[in-house]
Amino acid sequence: MAKIVIVGGGIAGLAAGIYALKAGYEAEIYEKNPVAGGECMGWNRKGYHIDNCIHWLTGTDPRTKLWEVWKTVGAIDENTEYADTNRFYSSRFEGREVSLWNDLQKTQEELIKAAPEDEEEIRKFIQYVEYAKSCVIPSDKPLDMMGIKDYIEMGKEMADMPKVMKEYGKISCGDLAMRFKSPVMQKLMTDYLPKEYTAYSLLVSYATMASGNGGIPIEGSLAMSMRIVKKFKEMGGVLHTNKPIKKIIITGKKAEGIELEDGTTVKADYVISAVDTSFLYGKLIDESYMPKDLKEAYRNRYAYPVTSGFQVAYAIDSDFSGEDTIFFDCEPLRIGTNQFTRMSVKSYGYDRTFAPEGKTVLQANVVQSDADYVFWSALTKDEYIKKKAELAEELTKRIVKEFPELQGRIELLDCWTPLTYNRYCNAFHGSYMGFVTTVGNKQMRFKGVVKGVDNLFVAGQWVMSPGGLPIAVVSGKFAVQRILKKEKRSIAI
Repeated sequence: MAKIVIVGGGIAGLAAGIYALKAGYEAEIYEKNPVAGGECMGWNRKGYHIDNCIHWLTGTDPRTKLWEVWKTVGAIDENTEYADTNRFYSSRFEGREVSLWNDLQKTQEELIKAAPEDEEEIRKFIQYVEYAKSCVIPSDKPLDMMGIKDYIEMGKEMADMPKVMKEYGKISCGDLAMRFKSPVMQKLMTDYLPKEYTAYSLLVSYATMASGNGGIPIEGSLAMSMRIVKKFKEMGGVLHTNKPIKKIIITGKKAEGIELEDGTTVKADYVISAVDTSFLYGKLIDESYMPKDLKEAYRNRYAYPVTSGFQVAYAIDSDFSGEDTIFFDCEPLRIGTNQFTRMSVKSYGYDRTFAPEGKTVLQANVVQSDADYVFWSALTKDEYIKKKAELAEELTKRIVKEFPELQGRIELLDCWTPLTYNRYCNAFHGSYMGFVTTVGNKQMRFKGVVKGVDNLFVAGQWVMSPGGLPIAVVSGKFAVQRILKKEKRSIAI
């Protein structure tokens, strides 16, 4: 029985391990942290749980093929309980508030009432969100392994997506906002995703929620990761935690195995890298192996930016469950070279497992860019600790000003920065997604293979934009299918 060694125990690595076992291979995962799960993570503070990942999970509709993948890895099943939420997010501006409800008809009526001058554009937006419900993430096999029949079937599933791409694929969220006359509508279109994102990304995200294919599993990200770990172990997989990797051992055109930081070597028939590609190329293997397009994406920070956040979690001495995610204006706040005048808070009141009875976890977020990462990384340890504390205090003031009812009822639990993601997951510039697809630049996508090494494969959110959990989980499956194809075995797993 061939042995597959997997570097990285995030969602991609765990999925690769489970599909490897399902295909009859031995599978061992080596994870540098004490707990597997990667960025699909959460932690406890002062009796509260802070969730770090799932805002919505694409693939919770049992009619989708992605749901089958999530079920296979043990993340969700027919009995999974989801949060009872009914809106995507809300935007406040100049005393007005509008929301994107999961009910598209309700959204349309509310938006037209709030901005009658934009009725025509609002109706078109809602119609195209309806079209965007047809968007699917290929989950059966990698695109390069698909035949004509597969493409025909996918084309039927995504019949309405060409309309969305034609209308919104060549403009940014900032451009989309300018189609509206109402200032609050303009904010609504640029609040959730950075204005540089292509507009269709917003429509697809909203459509996922509106279609019922974007549920939020109760108990959150860490619990879901632990369910996947449990499935991997029950199938006979071996998970090694607290085992950072020094390098992947390559001799000629073959990966012989891995070397751990403590000098231990592990032999393997196949190696799957499920870590950040910026860490794989240049750290675990020579940078010369990096695909040309990927190298260009890392080089061109303007065309392929990444997104992170400065985030703060609070304990709220009340239910405070009236809003899920809400964006609002705030007094100018400078972080590094950038000044911000908008921020968001997200209430986790929909999940009672996160807080004691009658309490709520609230999280605030200020979007961070490549430039912000450079700012944070230039600080000394003492400067870093001081700056985090200062900014957390400033955000608290702004939250209480926007929500006066929280005065005296809000307590700081924790705060973290782009450096946190980099330290914990080796995430490039602290990004919690893949490369942003900007207007005029092709979507980042590359085969999960390493040219010049016959038995080394790549999984993880960076193999295809925009990244995230769905790309991570299917990439783990795809990596195993590439091994099966190499061995001339059926890739149906």
